[in-house]
Amino acid sequence: MNNHILKLENIHKYYFENKNKLHILNNLNLEIKSGEFISILGKSGSGKTTLLNILGLLDAVNSGALYYDGININELNEQEKNITRNKYLGFVFQFHYLLPEFTALENVTLPCFVQNKNLKNINSIKKRASELLEILELKDRLNHKPSMLSGGEKQRVAVARALINNPKVLLADEPTGNLDEETSEHINSLFKKINTEFNQTIIVVTHSSELANVSQKRYHLKKGALVLK
Repeated sequence: MNNHILKLENIHKYYFENKNKLHILNNLNLEIKSGEFISILGKSGSGKTTLLNILGLLDAVNSGALYYDGININELNEQEKNITRNKYLGFVFQFHYLLPEFTALENVTLPCFVQNKNLKNINSIKKRASELLEILELKDRLNHKPSMLSGGEKQRVAVARALINNPKVLLADEPTGNLDEETSEHINSLFKKINTEFNQTIIVVTHSSELANVSQKRYHLKKGALVLK
């Protein structure tokens, strides 16, 4: 049985600059099984962000195919892509993007309301948000606003927010990029915990070899292609 949650086949992505064709991704291939934790490393300008945007259905390929659970994304219209994105993906960025006027608990629940989930389920939504924050060691910070949280705590709230809708794949873009070494190590261990205890599929793009080392597979993006290390 094929249990690949994600598959990229012969992906090409290029841009034109002054009539010159700039290849960013060149015949890139990748298969990820459900429950895998992979990291993608590469130098600045190597195409990591472009690849993450494609994985996040925020950018389209020039040629090749991207599949989620066997669904060919190229065959979907924009509305269908939005539905697929909401169903399959959770996002964690380098900056937390928490809303300052809301508490940690409220920030975590926000994606549920963006997806117009039944407001009659508000208690179950809050319960799940509380459980996620407890898992991420923020049990005593539920009612704290971002201004009352440390950098690492804010990032953990952002991780909980990304998980609130039970995404099949968690995409993380430099999640420890703004954090000090000790805090980064804590976040790294929590990513490992989420993957191990909940079988959460995780794809992280990072410059951090420490974060990459807690993943199951490490890829380097070189000359537009992924090389398994």
